[in-house]
Amino acid sequence: MVTKGARGAQGNRVVLIGRPNVGKSTLFNRVSGARSAIVNPVAGTTRDILRRPVEWLGREFELVDTGGLFGASSDPLQEEVAKHGLREIETAAVLVVLVDGRDGLMPADEEVVTHARRIGVPLVLAVNKVDNPQLQDRSAEFFQLAISPVVTVAAEHGLGVGDLLDEVAARLPGQRRLARKSQLSASDDVVESSEGSTEIRLAIVGRPNVGKSSLVNRLVREERVLVSDLPGTTRDAIDTVVGWHGRRIRLVDTAGIRKPGKIAQSGQVESVSTLLARRALKRADVAIVLIDATAGVTKQDAAVAGEAERAGCSIIIAVNKWDLVKKEGADYVKTFDADLRDNLKFADFAPVLHISALTGERTQQVFFRSLKVVEARAKHVSTAELNRMVTKATARHQPHSRGRKEVKILYATQVSSRPPTFVFFTNIETRFHFSYQRFLRNQLRRAFGFEGSPIWLKARARRVQPRRGRRS
Repeated sequence: MVTKGARGAQGNRVVLIGRPNVGKSTLFNRVSGARSAIVNPVAGTTRDILRRPVEWLGREFELVDTGGLFGASSDPLQEEVAKHGLREIETAAVLVVLVDGRDGLMPADEEVVTHARRIGVPLVLAVNKVDNPQLQDRSAEFFQLAISPVVTVAAEHGLGVGDLLDEVAARLPGQRRLARKSQLSASDDVVESSEGSTEIRLAIVGRPNVGKSSLVNRLVREERVLVSDLPGTTRDAIDTVVGWHGRRIRLVDTAGIRKPGKIAQSGQVESVSTLLARRALKRADVAIVLIDATAGVTKQDAAVAGEAERAGCSIIIAVNKWDLVKKEGADYVKTFDADLRDNLKFADFAPVLHISALTGERTQQVFFRSLKVVEARAKHVSTAELNRMVTKATARHQPHSRGRKEVKILYATQVSSRPPTFVFFTNIETRFHFSYQRFLRNQLRRAFGFEGSPIWLKARARRVQPRRGRRS
C-alpha cells in the first residue's frame, strides 16, 4: 500500500494524536508497513515518539506516532510522554486526530481536538475500530467535533486506511507530482484523488446511441472507441487518458444505461455493461450526461442523470447533435432548455452545454466546465461561515415539526467534500422534509456556489453527554 524510504519527507510531518489506546500504534504500523510500535490493549503502551518516512500517491511525508495525549493512564511516565507529544504536534503539517468508534465520544477526545485547533494546520478526524455497520452509524456522533473530513477506519484490518491517506495527502503543502508506476506494486489498490491531484475522472454517460463514443473520439482526436450507428456498440467502460492544459483527464466511455425491462430483453451482456456504467459513475468526479438534441429529453435521460446524482458525481448536461437543430432558431433553443430543466428538476445545479461531437462545436467546453465543477465540488466551508448562513436561513424558515416539540437546528458542519456533505444537528430526532432539504440546498448554493455538484444533507439529533461526577 505504501512505499517507504521517501526522500524529503521531514518537511511534511503527519502526526497521529489522540487519547491513550485509541489505536494510534496500530494505525502507524498499518501505514508504515512495519511493527515499530508495540500494540497492546493497555493504555499508554507507546512511550517513544516514532517516526517513519512514507509515500502515498507520490506524496512524501513523515508519519509520527505520539504517545497518548490527555485522558487517564496508569503509566507513571504519562506526563512526560504527553509533554513530548505536545512538542511533536507543533511541527506537524497535518494532524490526524484518532478517536475510538467503539467507546464513542469522550471528554478527553474533545480536549485533544481543542489543543489540535490551536496548532493551525489541517485536521483529519479518523474514527478507528469501525468494522461493522452498527458502529458506522454510531460514528455520526463525532460530527459534533466539527472537524472535516471524517474518515471511518479499522486500522487492525486495514479498512478505510486508503481513504484516510487520500485525505491526508490532499492536505499536504507543496506536493503536486504523481506517483511513478514503478513506485507502486502490482497489488496496490490505489485510486488517485482528484483533490490535490492532476487527474480528473470524467464518465461519459447517456442512453444508447446519443453519441458517447463520438464525443470521446472528438475529445481525444483519434478513433480510440468503436463508433457505430447501432445502439449498444460499446460493451465495456473504456478508459482513455488525455492531457489538457497541464491536467490529466481520464475519460470513461460507458455503455448506454437502459431501463431494467430493456436490459432483460437484451440479455446478460447488456446487463453487465449497464452495471459497468454504474460502477464507472461511482469512481468518477464528473458525469457528462449526454442528451440527443434531435430526440429531446426522455424519461431514460432523466433516469441516467438520476444515477449520476445518486453516485455523488458532479454533473454537466451536454446536449449533443446541436448542429442538427440550431437552425430552428432562438425560440426553439428557449423551449428546448425550458423543457430540459422541467424534466431534470433534481439536477437544476448542473450546467448545460450545447455541443456537436460530429463537428467539434463547443466540445472543448466539456473540459473547461469540468475543471470548474471539480473545483467547486472540492470546496470546504468553515464551520463559522456555515453557521452564519444557517442562522439566517432558519430565521426565514424553520424545519417542519411533526410532534409537539418544535424542531430546531442547533448548528451544522461540513463533514466531507466530493460531493459536499453537511450534517445539521437538531434538538430532537427528525428527518427533514424534501421541500426543506431543497430550501437548505438553495441557501447553500446561494452562499457558497457548488456549481455542478449535488449537495448531500443529513439531520442528526445532538447527543447529550451524561453528567460526570467531579474527580476527587
